[in-house]
Amino acid sequence: MARPALASEGNRQFFIECRRGRERLEFTEHGSGDAWVVLLPPLLVPRQVHDHTARALAAAGLHVLVLDPLGHGRSDRPADPLVYSVTAFAEQVVALLDHVGATRAVVGGSSFGANIALEVAAIAPERVCGLVLDAPVLDNALAPQLAVLAPSMYLARYAPLALQTLRLASRPVPTRWLPEVVRLARDTIDQRPSAVAAVIHGVLFGRIAPSATQREAITAPALVLARGRDPLHPASDARMLAAQLPAATLESATMPLEWRRHPERIDMVVTRFARECLRSALRGRRTRSS
Repeated sequence: MARPALASEGNRQFFIECRRGRERLEFTEHGSGDAWVVLLPPLLVPRQVHDHTARALAAAGLHVLVLDPLGHGRSDRPADPLVYSVTAFAEQVVALLDHVGATRAVVGGSSFGANIALEVAAIAPERVCGLVLDAPVLDNALAPQLAVLAPSMYLARYAPLALQTLRLASRPVPTRWLPEVVRLARDTIDQRPSAVAAVIHGVLFGRIAPSATQREAITAPALVLARGRDPLHPASDARMLAAQLPAATLESATMPLEWRRHPERIDMVVTRFARECLRSALRGRRTRSS
């Protein structure tokens, strides 16, 4: 797989206020300039899942931020379910935009990351000039997601030794010897069971996405990506969302997990969409200021 030309890249952090004080969030910054894009990972998955796309976008001249929300990757992981929810994660995206001084951005994500992006558009529409929504978790995905997440929460809370054993068993293998998908899986399970249980608890017992009425009021352009033959992310949810959003375009994968296994085509589609959204936003800003 060819790797995109590498723009400037660095790991950054900032702090947010939570119930028990300040918590640290970490993100990776790719590129520079005022054409901002924020990418969000699936639930419990570290931000490295979007490395390839972030580098492709940065190589095309965009300024990309890839966030580990609270409880993910290298951000802090408090064992308090009350600090976790899709809405809380969306507020963290707005805090990130404030931290870097970005007025508006294209916001995107995969799975629950797509839900977070939707929630940003619902709670702070003035900060969003475009949405990239890969395999959102909505009505038809709820049952299969519960079938995976509920047992994971139960194990993390009541049988933590099993997860600790799996976590420790994966550590001796050097990262450089592992395929990308295996590295991501290992980084996903490399968490304290108490934090895993808290994240799942907080998300499942909160609002997981804006209501249908709120979705219909989101006017930002949206690129909705549908996956084929993915039982955890039925394409019917992506099609339903594309029909609900007033300015949505639906793009279907040509194979299962295309954006992960062979990302070049989807990266090109996402790059073209983001650049058009940001050009329109920058033109609008210049028109208002003149």
